[in-house]
Amino acid sequence: MKKLAKKRELLAMDLTPLIDVVFLLLIFFIVASEFKKNETILNLSLPNSASLEKVVEKKDVLIEISKDEIAYKAKKIDFEKLKEELEVLKKDAALTIKIDKKVKYERVVKLLDILNSLSLSNIQLITKENS
Repeated sequence: MKKLAKKRELLAMDLTPLIDVVFLLLIFFIVASEFKKNETILNLSLPNSASLEKVVEKKDVLIEISKDEIAYKAKKIDFEKLKEELEVLKKDAALTIKIDKKVKYERVVKLLDILNSLSLSNIQLITKENS
């Protein structure tokens, strides 16, 4: 007679539901988290001010000026291209300008001349609050 060999079945835990739960949690946290785009590209040292800080709204157009560079909507640009970009804006568009405290006055005047030539006057200058 032949001996019937009993095959032992290994008991293993099914990991499929656990993997599904992990992926669902991962998707939830990715969708629920808020991705904030950093709109500043230049590393600026802003001058101090005693006035209250105004919150910059997302719809505001951001212009940054450092000692050697200028950025518009977080992209480095020169003054000629900046003028071309600003020409398409509405006259009442809100402009937010961040100027490094070491920038020469000549560069600030050049920017203000461009804004004046395009009749853009809704301007706010961003500073640091005194501590």
